[in-house]
Amino acid sequence: MGDPHGRIRQHGAVQGLPGLPGPPVTSTDTRAATGPSADGAAGEGGAAGAADAAGASPGKSSVLRSGALMAAGSIVSRATGFVRSAVVVAALGTGLLGDSYAVSNTVPNILYMLLIGGALNAVFVPELVRAAKEHRDGGAAYTDRLLTACTAALLVLTAAAVLAAPLIVAAYTPYTGSQASTTVALARYCLPQILFYGLFTLLGQVLNARGRFGAMMWTPVLNNFVIIGVFGLFVHLSHGAPDGLTAGETRLLGLGTTAGIVIQALALVPSLRAARFRWRPRFDWRGQGLARPLRNAGWLVMLVLTNQIGYWVVTRLSTATGHRAVEAGLVGGAGYTAYSNAYQLWIVPQGIITVSLVTALMPRMSSAASDGDLGAVRRDVSYALRSSAALVVPAAALFAALAPWVMGSVFGYGRTGAADTEVMAGMLMAFAPGLIAFSGQYVLSRAFYALSDTRTPFFLNLVIAALNAGLSAAAYLLLPPRWAVTGMAGAYSVALFAGLAVTAYTLARRLGPRTGTRTQRRATAVRTHLRLLTACLPGAAAAYAAARAADGLGDFAALGAGTAALALVVVLLARPLGLTEITGLLDSLRRKAGR
Repeated sequence: MGDPHGRIRQHGAVQGLPGLPGPPVTSTDTRAATGPSADGAAGEGGAAGAADAAGASPGKSSVLRSGALMAAGSIVSRATGFVRSAVVVAALGTGLLGDSYAVSNTVPNILYMLLIGGALNAVFVPELVRAAKEHRDGGAAYTDRLLTACTAALLVLTAAAVLAAPLIVAAYTPYTGSQASTTVALARYCLPQILFYGLFTLLGQVLNARGRFGAMMWTPVLNNFVIIGVFGLFVHLSHGAPDGLTAGETRLLGLGTTAGIVIQALALVPSLRAARFRWRPRFDWRGQGLARPLRNAGWLVMLVLTNQIGYWVVTRLSTATGHRAVEAGLVGGAGYTAYSNAYQLWIVPQGIITVSLVTALMPRMSSAASDGDLGAVRRDVSYALRSSAALVVPAAALFAALAPWVMGSVFGYGRTGAADTEVMAGMLMAFAPGLIAFSGQYVLSRAFYALSDTRTPFFLNLVIAALNAGLSAAAYLLLPPRWAVTGMAGAYSVALFAGLAVTAYTLARRLGPRTGTRTQRRATAVRTHLRLLTACLPGAAAAYAAARAADGLGDFAALGAGTAALALVVVLLARPLGLTEITGLLDSLRRKAGR
């Protein structure tokens, strides 16, 4: 279910994404399979090395090292991404002008994920690995054909989207007059991003198939720097308080935003060269086995479609709520931009922790599934759930307890006033519980992909998409404008927990009873989550009390005090509660510090 809107747009990469509410269960699935090592590439594009390494299953230490590398890149990317977010909000605010930019900058990613991106994320790497095993040239020619065919499709999609910009904007917003014109103009400049998002994903997946996970997580930093520079220039030229955009300012924001994505994609080229990959376009597609990935991708395209229908509902309702709030004279943006900003913050722990861990674990899980070892798949799923929860559950508690200070620290600048941050804080609190389910759903959906099953996740995702759309509509109809979009955030959390319950039940039946040693059988994800909640509830209370006490020193001081209090309580309770995921990490850090 991962990021459709702001998150991807904000941090540049199509990671974990797709969508906004109507979550991306197909978020970036870097179904990474081990390929050649850094010095092991050989032959055409290093495919021979890929063939040798494709069957290797990384051990736990390898998974942790790869996950740590990706997590580090993701942390830096998201840190610079939040600077980017703050600059954008400071320049445009959270009102109608900010909404116009947010929608136009999100639409390219929506269309990309809807029509091709989700399928590439889950299908591309397995096809490359399979070709490396089955083809005499190590899959080099097959890789060239697949890249060429996908790029051709991206070119056609991009051209059609640019031509249809007015229709696309009209489909996602109720805008009329000058706001509609501004949004369409920005969208025309932003829609070429579809091509470069696609190239970024394609080339990044080639690297992942060769065991090179870092570049795809680190290059979005360049995109963030470009956008920060573009909006800094915009603030300077517009003198900081625009009520609308001139033609030149529209061109600056639109082309500048797209330039960031272009640089992000091209920055992968040095890593591809280091992996000895050379792309030779091939157009002899007929009879070369390309129909198989198309069939496998069909269910994923439908899955993303259901996500985007849910996203479309929320976008329409939240933008309409923003208009209602303005007409009612409410202080504080209560529309789409506020929702988007809260979502972007909320998604960060899952993107840093869960995505990195699962991406590194997928080769081992896929190898076990290929061998029919369902017990090993179950153990890997349990390990991923427990390890990610050790940080995701405390993060959810932090968002719930410290939302006002989090939002004040990140977005409380420029045209964003106290009323704006208060509204966004309420949305973050409503999102907070759903983070636990969002992370779990991501892990479980990847287990199905490891089993080469894309059909079941589609039907399971219908539960989330339908509930999210229905409950969001209820929030719009039943709640006043000040609280309607906050209700939509809460609706997403409810939908995620319902979807997680159904997905966990279905996967458990698919994998069969637990196997392994007694210790392995006792280490259940449910038990770990319950213990973490037991530690985090008093931790959240302590965090809130500490933040209130330090509130007079500013948002940053209050946030720091609250975070320290939460961490202290969780660490103190970890050993009595038997939270080995946390105590093991602490023991490891002590050993390294003592060297």
